[in-house]
Amino acid sequence: MQAPDAVRRLIGDHGWAVLVTGGPAGLRATHIPCLLDPAVAAGPELVILGHTARADPQSADLTTGNEVLLVFQGPHGYISPAWYESGPYVPTWNYEAVHVHGVPEVLEGEAGFSVLERTVEHFEAAFEEPWSLGSSMDYARRIAPGTVAFRLRATRVEAKAKLSQDKPEEARARVATALERPGPHRQPELAAEMRRAGC
Repeated sequence: MQAPDAVRRLIGDHGWAVLVTGGPAGLRATHIPCLLDPAVAAGPELVILGHTARADPQSADLTTGNEVLLVFQGPHGYISPAWYESGPYVPTWNYEAVHVHGVPEVLEGEAGFSVLERTVEHFEAAFEEPWSLGSSMDYARRIAPGTVAFRLRATRVEAKAKLSQDKPEEARARVATALERPGPHRQPELAAEMRRAGC
């Protein structure tokens, strides 16, 4: 899953990221919404926009000039060895994830507010009738100082995918089919990713 388009697709589809920072207080993690910077829609450079709550102590870690890590978790799920119908195999977990490293640039004023606007537009775009921030603009501008917006240019990207690649083709196909069936471990999105990867 190292292809840039696959990385962008995962981040675009799964923008609820874990921000990991290190500082005098040790390692800290916060869950935040992120999106690809629409100004850098193509090409080799990967740029992420995000924001934290200013009241979150971890927000101070964004201003230190130190590297941070954003973890994006794609589809994932339990894989029963019974689904392979051959073996011997043991249970496992299939998944996709992207780890993005970089030094965040804190954005103030209109640049910071623009990140909030773009975040709303990105996540509202999935609705048939998207809600617009313009309908609550005065309120949004009043509370915006309670956030810390940032831009992160990736210095290193680690894309990871475990999709039963080491199993025979017919076994992978059975797993994908099992993930599409109703049941406690149904994960049709993971099945789709397995099929996209050639399963």
